[in-house]
Amino acid sequence: MSIKQLSRSQQLSRILQEQILFGDICPGHKLPSQRVLSDEYQLSRATVREALQDLESKGMISTYRGGGSLCENLLDPHFDLQVEGAGDNFEFQVQVMEMRAALEGEAAFYAALRATDEQLEKIGREYHAMQARGSGVTTLSKAKADLRFHMMIAEASHHLLVISFSQIFYSRYFNAIYGVLDRTLKKFGRYPDGISAQHTQIYQALLNRDPKLAKQVASDHIDYTRRQLEEAE
Repeated sequence: MSIKQLSRSQQLSRILQEQILFGDICPGHKLPSQRVLSDEYQLSRATVREALQDLESKGMISTYRGGGSLCENLLDPHFDLQVEGAGDNFEFQVQVMEMRAALEGEAAFYAALRATDEQLEKIGREYHAMQARGSGVTTLSKAKADLRFHMMIAEASHHLLVISFSQIFYSRYFNAIYGVLDRTLKKFGRYPDGISAQHTQIYQALLNRDPKLAKQVASDHIDYTRRQLEEAE
């Protein structure tokens, strides 16, 4: 059925579905309000509500009274792997870093191709804030800031599977990722020298919209961190 044969609410539902599937609306982010959607598409509020109800019935969004509609992570219900004690397990930490190298390489590749100028500006602000943080910042804060930088790159990829899997991966295995940095700092007594320069390389590749270089330097960055972990062990 062509989109012209659909009702107006179905047409809006189809448009919003495409925005979700192409990463224009990211999992965990709010959809535009009913008022904004009504004004943008010249539809009644009742028609907009009907479209949102259709998306909710498909499991793509959740709507909260007074809180708007939130895009759901479509992979989350199918990914329930939990590893007890992963934060302290060296072998599992290595596996997490190996997976990050592949995942973040792909995220950087597509972000260099598809990120909007606004997204690059936000990544730039986070990059400069991360570079400016002093030596007194805790290991936990550094780990969170590092992942926030990389998560912003994943969201700028406009690749639903990369975004969805990154969110799940980072939330489920944050303790293992934090454990890598903590183990390294305890061994060497400092933040690894190469990490700051590698963040700069990633950021510059994104600004230059060079997908091949962005993928390479992002993967190399994680491989470097993995080698630091192995040396610390």
